[in-house]
Amino acid sequence: MLSKEDQRRFDQITRQLRESDPAFFKKLDHRVRARRGRYLMLLTIVLWASLPAIAVFAGRLTGAICAVVLVANAAIMWRFRRRWT
Repeated sequence: MLSKEDQRRFDQITRQLRESDPAFFKKLDHRVRARRGRYLMLLTIVLWASLPAIAVFAGRLTGAICAVVLVANAAIMWRFRRRWT
């Protein structure tokens, strides 16, 4: 954790950099979003791969609920795919 003074100074430096080089911040923001999208895609793949085990060990109803949630997740990811690439 930063002290209040350090946090204030960090915010000031960040603000100055953002004003002096907005292209840098735009590129940095894009990289963070892309990384988040890759992690979300990896999590989705792992959950889809574990779906049969969930259905066997937790029951068919739980597996069906998990499948519906994963289909909704896939639809949302498909809808907003431009944000993560």
